[in-house]
Amino acid sequence: MVWGMNRSGPLVHVRVLDLSRVLAGPWASQVLADLGAEVVKVERPGAGDDTRGWGPPFLRDAGGQVTSESAYFASANRSKRSVTIDLAHPEGQELVRRLARQSDILLENYKVGGLERYGLSYTRLREVNPRLVYCSITGFGQTGPYRHRAGYDFLLQGMGGLMSITGEAGGQPMKVGVAIVDLLTGMYAATAVLAALAHRERTGEGQHVDLALLDVQVAMLANQAQSYLATGVPPLRLGNAHPSIVPYQAFATADGHIVVAVGNDGQFARLCEVAGRPDLAADPRFAQNAGRVAHRALLVPELEAALRGRTSATWIARLEEAGVPCGPINDLGQVFADPQVAHRRMRREVEHPLAGRTAVTASPIQLSGTPLGEPTAPPLLGQHTREVLSGLLGLPDDEIERLHRAGVV
Repeated sequence: MVWGMNRSGPLVHVRVLDLSRVLAGPWASQVLADLGAEVVKVERPGAGDDTRGWGPPFLRDAGGQVTSESAYFASANRSKRSVTIDLAHPEGQELVRRLARQSDILLENYKVGGLERYGLSYTRLREVNPRLVYCSITGFGQTGPYRHRAGYDFLLQGMGGLMSITGEAGGQPMKVGVAIVDLLTGMYAATAVLAALAHRERTGEGQHVDLALLDVQVAMLANQAQSYLATGVPPLRLGNAHPSIVPYQAFATADGHIVVAVGNDGQFARLCEVAGRPDLAADPRFAQNAGRVAHRALLVPELEAALRGRTSATWIARLEEAGVPCGPINDLGQVFADPQVAHRRMRREVEHPLAGRTAVTASPIQLSGTPLGEPTAPPLLGQHTREVLSGLLGLPDDEIERLHRAGVV
């Protein structure tokens, strides 16, 4: 095969050397892989990325037998090549340096200074490749009093304020149902390295990107953070309600719950008409959003009583017809069965070496001029070691065999 020619998308000219594990870094490299970049994932021989063992659930083969590949790993590592290299071995370090010399981006999430002892820090690799964009992802960043502390998504959701505004009013603080800080850090990392590549196009110079999960968590507080900065009053947990818009929450129906997301006064008036309570829209306390926010404790129970009388499907049909934003609360089975999700092809099937034909989630990015290619299966541990060492570094078979016997790869 011609190296790197089996991809499509806007980043087919970009090579990513991914030394990261778990979620934030792999999520960033998966975004880049979806966009067509060639991603070489370096893993520990024998063990690999920690998330390979984070199960159950594990992928199943065509006969229903459980494989050794976790669903967690599969969620963040599609369309990559896996190479096993022992970074503690001097020859392994040299292999990584040679790969870095031929790469555009390097992603890593070791502890601050962790790669220095292997001679793989930004300072050292910049000497090998001045054009390299080197992205370090840590819990707290490369500087500051917490820089040496380990950072985990759950911990950062708590420290960074997200749990203080998530959960029922007066109830226990709650984390989000996915590792949202890791995922958004991955998205910020992908954005940052692409910005650094744009800078390199003008100057020829790479640079070091320093991303901290805590910084991302604080940044993603968005309107809640700005509300605090504007007032000095920390926002409180409101369950499914919105601090600045009413009604904008889940409501119980006769057979479940629906989401009602009223964004303006006209939509509110139409909601009240459909619900058989036009008097609420006529009430000066509720006619405008600011009044509805101030008097939510009076308004919401009235709407709850009105909406509880019919089924979710009935309300959704009537409210959609009236132009009131609303929708069901789907479980994941319903999500992937939804005709809009199906039309957008958010579920794809790939051929996995162990699981056979298996489903993966697709990238949400749609580009008209440089459409993304079809995803490929997350790699087995070390699946592409020989391919990369031979095709990219030009090592002969006997040298690869020697490195294997020595435990380097």
